[in-house]
Amino acid sequence: MAPTSETLTAERILEATEEVLRRHGPAKATVVDVARALGVSHGSVYRHFRTKAALREAVTKRWLDRTSEALSGIAAADRDAESRLRDWLAALFDAKRRKAGDDPELFATYSVLTAESGTAVGEHLADLTAQLTRIIEAGTADGTFAAADPAAAAGAVFQATVRFHDPCHAREWERPAAEAEFAAVVDLIVRGLRA
Repeated sequence: MAPTSETLTAERILEATEEVLRRHGPAKATVVDVARALGVSHGSVYRHFRTKAALREAVTKRWLDRTSEALSGIAAADRDAESRLRDWLAALFDAKRRKAGDDPELFATYSVLTAESGTAVGEHLADLTAQLTRIIEAGTADGTFAAADPAAAAGAVFQATVRFHDPCHAREWERPAAEAEFAAVVDLIVRGLRA
């Protein structure tokens, strides 16, 4: 039995949208396709998301939030700052590689969606940088790091590791040398934060 608009939730719409995007790609996926996948009218979808752009923004945010949520646990952990920093950077690299390698069609779709995103990408990057800032602040407070401005240091760390998390570098992530290069960059960053 097809769901009614009463049982239709934003989460169900986002799940269906992700499947439609996986199947058709961002250029061909429509709100009508999403509604058809849910067995409802496109008007029912529009009651939750006023425009196609709003729906695409919400599905992009949902996808980015998965990474932010996974990393936030590492940032908030009650462990030494250096270990948290190393684990956080490794988890970010791993999450991005998994997304690119496990579902390349959906990863390519999200690369398009993030490029057209309104605020989701900026909010995601701000959240990730804030998580790094908390780790570096904790390390500065306990004497592990010597960062005069933890927020600036966090921004620099994020930019220094961009090759290991920005989707435009996805093709490089599976190269045999990628792991060693990542480890070398992280070691350099940690040494620099201790200075």
